[in-house]
Amino acid sequence: MLTPRHLTSTIKHLRKAQKSLSRKQKASRNRDKARLKVARLQSKISDARKDHLHKLTTRLIRENQTIVVEDLAVKNMVKNPKLARAISDAAWGELVRQLEYKQAWYGRTLVKIDRWFPSSKRCGHCGHVVDKLPLNVREWAVPTVGRTTTGISMQLEIFWRWDTPLQSVERT
Repeated sequence: MLTPRHLTSTIKHLRKAQKSLSRKQKASRNRDKARLKVARLQSKISDARKDHLHKLTTRLIRENQTIVVEDLAVKNMVKNPKLARAISDAAWGELVRQLEYKQAWYGRTLVKIDRWFPSSKRCGHCGHVVDKLPLNVREWAVPTVGRTTTGISMQLEIFWRWDTPLQSVERT
């Protein structure tokens, strides 16, 4: 699922406005105008992100009886300076929060997979778990089956393992 990257698309305008604001004399009328311009840009980004998330979550909830999400530590992931802007721009935490309350409204099932569940390391066919799997490896050899793609393996594993709504799948 691709996100529209609201901040990334307007970052040049925002930087220019913030730079202009920083150069204005304090307590001046021009500084107030520049401050309002920055506030409008930030509000526009925020409103576009919220609008997209509401439309996306409503569509997901209406079209699906069961939605499975992975319980990610978004707060910890944002600490990585190379990923922080992209993760914050996608608003993963807000997406899950909206799915949680909308599933109750529409009577749907939301399943959260435990963040420590080895879904990428586990074969979806035989259940074999690889000890170490670097992030750059997308396919790995399974002794019983052959080659498995980690993304497909994860999807199959999550599909077969979901148990109860709003609870994490047990670690095995």
